[in-house]
Amino acid sequence: MEQPFINKVAESGLITLDPAEFYPTESIRIFDLKDYLFMNLILKEKDFRAALQNTDWSVYQDTAVGIVCSTDAIIPLWAYMLVASALEPFASFIIKGNEQQVLESLFLRNISAINAADYAGQRVVVKGCGEKTIPESVYIAITEKLRPQVKSIFFGEPCSTVPVYKKK
Repeated sequence: MEQPFINKVAESGLITLDPAEFYPTESIRIFDLKDYLFMNLILKEKDFRAALQNTDWSVYQDTAVGIVCSTDAIIPLWAYMLVASALEPFASFIIKGNEQQVLESLFLRNISAINAADYAGQRVVVKGCGEKTIPESVYIAITEKLRPQVKSIFFGEPCSTVPVYKKK
Protein backbone atom coordinates (compact mmCIF):
# COMPACT_ATOMS: atom_id res chain seq x y z
CA MET A 1 0.00 0.00 0.00
CA GLU A 2 1.32 3.45 -0.95
CA GLN A 3 1.94 5.98 1.75
CA PRO A 4 0.08 9.26 1.20
CA PHE A 5 2.28 12.16 0.21
CA ILE A 6 2.83 14.45 3.19
CA ASN A 7 3.96 17.98 2.52
CA LYS A 8 6.20 18.54 5.54
CA VAL A 9 6.99 22.10 4.46
CA ALA A 10 3.29 23.04 4.44
CA GLU A 11 2.79 21.43 7.83
CA SER A 12 5.86 23.06 9.37
CA GLY A 13 4.09 26.30 10.20
CA LEU A 14 6.82 28.34 8.54
CA ILE A 15 5.93 31.75 7.17
CA THR A 16 7.93 32.85 4.14
CA LEU A 17 8.88 36.50 3.88
CA ASP A 18 10.13 37.50 0.45
CA PRO A 19 12.20 40.71 0.57
CA ALA A 20 11.39 41.28 -3.12
CA GLU A 21 7.84 42.13 -2.03
CA PHE A 22 9.29 45.32 -0.54
CA TYR A 23 11.21 46.27 -3.69
CA PRO A 24 10.63 49.98 -4.39
CA THR A 25 8.26 50.84 -7.22
CA GLU A 26 9.12 54.54 -7.46
CA SER A 27 11.00 55.94 -10.43
CA ILE A 28 14.44 57.14 -9.44
CA ARG A 29 16.09 60.29 -10.79
CA ILE A 30 19.43 61.85 -9.99
CA PHE A 31 19.99 65.57 -9.51
CA ASP A 32 23.67 66.38 -10.21
CA LEU A 33 24.94 69.57 -8.62
CA LYS A 34 27.85 69.61 -11.08
CA ASP A 35 25.59 71.09 -13.74
CA TYR A 36 24.94 74.12 -11.51
CA LEU A 37 28.57 74.95 -10.73
CA PHE A 38 30.79 77.52 -12.38
CA MET A 39 33.22 75.55 -14.57
CA ASN A 40 31.72 72.40 -12.99
CA LEU A 41 33.82 73.16 -9.94
CA ILE A 42 32.83 76.28 -8.01
CA LEU A 43 29.51 77.10 -6.43
CA LYS A 44 28.66 80.79 -6.78
CA GLU A 45 25.68 81.41 -4.53
CA LYS A 46 23.95 84.05 -6.64
CA ASP A 47 24.34 82.07 -9.87
CA PHE A 48 23.39 78.83 -8.11
CA ARG A 49 20.17 80.31 -6.75
CA ALA A 50 19.29 81.78 -10.15
CA ALA A 51 19.91 78.45 -11.88
CA LEU A 52 17.73 76.64 -9.37
CA GLN A 53 14.92 79.15 -9.93
CA ASN A 54 15.13 78.50 -13.68
CA THR A 55 15.00 74.72 -13.31
CA ASP A 56 11.92 72.80 -14.44
CA TRP A 57 11.27 70.85 -11.24
CA SER A 58 8.17 69.18 -12.67
CA VAL A 59 10.40 66.52 -14.27
CA TYR A 60 10.91 65.21 -10.73
CA GLN A 61 7.17 64.85 -10.08
CA ASP A 62 6.42 61.71 -8.02
CA THR A 63 9.98 60.39 -8.29
CA ALA A 64 12.58 59.46 -5.72
CA VAL A 65 15.54 61.79 -6.14
CA GLY A 66 19.17 61.34 -5.21
CA ILE A 67 21.26 64.49 -5.01
CA VAL A 68 24.89 63.99 -6.05
CA CYS A 69 27.87 65.98 -7.21
CA SER A 70 29.74 63.98 -9.82
CA THR A 71 32.73 66.30 -9.77
CA ASP A 72 35.31 66.79 -7.05
CA ALA A 73 33.93 70.10 -5.79
CA ILE A 74 33.39 71.34 -2.27
CA ILE A 75 29.66 71.83 -1.86
CA PRO A 76 28.38 73.80 1.12
CA LEU A 77 25.69 72.04 3.13
CA TRP A 78 23.14 74.75 2.50
CA ALA A 79 23.29 73.96 -1.24
CA TYR A 80 21.80 70.52 -0.57
CA MET A 81 19.12 72.22 1.50
CA LEU A 82 18.26 74.63 -1.34
CA VAL A 83 17.94 71.75 -3.80
CA ALA A 84 15.82 69.73 -1.37
CA SER A 85 13.61 72.74 -0.78
CA ALA A 86 13.04 73.12 -4.51
CA LEU A 87 12.44 69.40 -5.00
CA GLU A 88 10.12 68.89 -2.03
CA PRO A 89 6.85 69.96 -3.75
CA PHE A 90 7.51 67.51 -6.58
CA ALA A 91 9.61 64.55 -5.46
CA SER A 92 8.16 61.71 -3.39
CA PHE A 93 11.50 61.03 -1.67
CA ILE A 94 14.80 62.92 -1.50
CA ILE A 95 18.22 61.88 -0.21
CA LYS A 96 21.85 62.68 -0.86
CA GLY A 97 23.07 59.69 -2.81
CA ASN A 98 23.41 57.87 -6.09
CA GLU A 99 20.80 55.61 -7.67
CA GLN A 100 21.85 52.56 -5.65
CA GLN A 101 21.69 54.53 -2.41
CA VAL A 102 18.24 55.86 -3.28
CA LEU A 103 17.04 52.33 -4.05
CA GLU A 104 18.45 51.02 -0.77
CA SER A 105 16.89 53.85 1.24
CA LEU A 106 13.50 53.23 -0.36
CA PHE A 107 13.85 49.52 0.37
CA LEU A 108 14.65 50.22 4.03
CA ARG A 109 11.71 52.62 4.25
CA ASN A 110 9.43 49.85 2.96
CA ILE A 111 10.88 47.34 5.43
CA SER A 112 10.34 49.76 8.31
CA ALA A 113 6.63 49.74 7.47
CA ILE A 114 6.37 46.00 8.30
CA ASN A 115 4.12 45.40 11.28
CA ALA A 116 6.35 43.06 13.26
CA ALA A 117 3.42 42.15 15.53
CA ASP A 118 1.91 40.27 12.55
CA TYR A 119 4.80 37.82 12.95
CA ALA A 120 4.62 37.48 16.73
CA GLY A 121 5.54 33.97 17.86
CA GLN A 122 5.95 32.73 14.28
CA ARG A 123 8.71 30.82 12.57
CA VAL A 124 9.81 32.99 9.63
CA VAL A 125 11.89 32.05 6.60
CA VAL A 126 13.39 35.05 4.84
CA LYS A 127 13.65 34.11 1.19
CA GLY A 128 17.16 34.35 -0.15
CA CYS A 129 16.89 33.78 -3.89
CA GLY A 130 15.00 35.67 -6.52
CA GLU A 131 15.16 37.54 -9.77
CA LYS A 132 16.03 40.89 -8.20
CA THR A 133 19.19 41.71 -6.31
CA ILE A 134 18.42 42.57 -2.71
CA PRO A 135 20.94 44.71 -0.77
CA GLU A 136 22.46 43.12 2.33
CA SER A 137 21.12 45.99 4.43
CA VAL A 138 17.58 44.80 3.69
CA TYR A 139 18.29 41.41 5.30
CA ILE A 140 19.79 43.18 8.30
CA ALA A 141 16.73 45.46 8.59
CA ILE A 142 14.33 42.50 8.35
CA THR A 143 16.23 40.65 11.08
CA GLU A 144 16.31 43.71 13.31
CA LYS A 145 12.60 44.35 12.75
CA LEU A 146 11.36 40.79 13.31
CA ARG A 147 13.74 39.36 15.94
CA PRO A 148 11.99 40.86 18.99
CA GLN A 149 8.65 39.35 17.90
CA VAL A 150 9.28 36.01 16.22
CA LYS A 151 9.94 32.55 17.56
CA SER A 152 12.66 31.93 14.97
CA ILE A 153 14.19 33.31 11.79
CA PHE A 154 15.63 31.23 8.99
CA PHE A 155 17.27 32.19 5.71
CA GLY A 156 16.67 30.42 2.42
CA GLU A 157 13.74 28.33 1.23
CA PRO A 158 11.37 26.33 3.46
CA CYS A 159 12.88 23.07 2.15
CA SER A 160 16.45 24.16 2.87
CA THR A 161 17.02 26.80 5.52
CA VAL A 162 19.89 28.28 7.49
CA PRO A 163 18.94 29.03 11.11
CA VAL A 164 19.53 32.67 12.00
CA TYR A 165 17.76 33.15 15.30
CA LYS A 166 15.79 31.05 17.76
CA LYS A 167 14.08 32.47 20.84
CA LYS A 168 15.28 30.73 23.98
